[in-house]
Amino acid sequence: MGILNQLTLQWTSPSRLRDKGIIGMNRRNIRYIGRYNNRRLYPLVDDKLKTKLLAQSHGVTSPALIGTVETQFGIKRLGAILQGHGGFVVKPAKGSGGKGILVIERCDGQAFIKPSGARLSLVDIERHVSNILSGLYSLGGSPDVAVIETLINFDESLLAYTYEGVPDIRVIIFKGYPVMAMMRLSTAASDGKANLHQGAVGVGLDIASGYALRGVQFDRPCQHHPDTDHDLAGLKVPHWQTLLNLAASCYEMTGLGYLGTDMVLDRDHGPMLLELNARPGLAIQMTNGEGLRPRLDLIERQPEGMEPQARVAFAQHHFARRSELVSSADTLGVNT
Repeated sequence: MGILNQLTLQWTSPSRLRDKGIIGMNRRNIRYIGRYNNRRLYPLVDDKLKTKLLAQSHGVTSPALIGTVETQFGIKRLGAILQGHGGFVVKPAKGSGGKGILVIERCDGQAFIKPSGARLSLVDIERHVSNILSGLYSLGGSPDVAVIETLINFDESLLAYTYEGVPDIRVIIFKGYPVMAMMRLSTAASDGKANLHQGAVGVGLDIASGYALRGVQFDRPCQHHPDTDHDLAGLKVPHWQTLLNLAASCYEMTGLGYLGTDMVLDRDHGPMLLELNARPGLAIQMTNGEGLRPRLDLIERQPEGMEPQARVAFAQHHFARRSELVSSADTLGVNT
């Protein structure tokens, strides 16, 4: 069910949708993507390998590239590529929606261990790479490339807010300004993937501070992580200023005026760019409980030429919000 339909069910009236500033797919596609994203630039973000190489050339931090496999013949090199790497991630260069991503947390002798504890052999991984190359996970089913990256050791301050997978942060960047953000927390229902449609928890984030605003799972309000039972009210994204500056700089890096930046927080390296999306979804409005349109309208009235840090400061000043979440301690009347 699309975000517009979800909100219609919740608020019942189209006029209330407009009052909330909710944008639907038509307005997003025509007014923002069609106007501000040059289609010839799409390959820079639709191909994860091109995105990674572009990020490296612009000094934007991202998970290190271990290697690539481009042909079925090249699969025989896979064992040598993986040798010495305890943990890694295999993903299709042109995949979408998290499909085809294989995470290996560690090695145990000849076995490769997934976050769930499942054990795979090298033959299993070779078969997965073969499926990637054949286009099983790519946009349009076209032949693809397997990209192998270092494993992200996510910031331990977020450990209580996730189940097996790595939490990520989506920031919508419009004309270089961070206009809205959310964190996606993996759950048992989502099979350890940060995918809202599969049951991950979406948490709206205050642009000014990185604090949690509200939580949503399966389109319903959520106060706690369903598996760890940890209060979402206490969630604050570390290194928030650095993360926003990094996300905002992707405007100059890609030339795209409307894009989604997916970021992760590494324990040792801080904020990292995971991938970019030239057609970011609209569920971020649900997780924030607010429409994008007023913020986009404000940014359209701003002059061009501001530096990333100045754009971030502008957004933090104008888009600050108070959290809707209440901690268990507050509910019990405990002073904290």
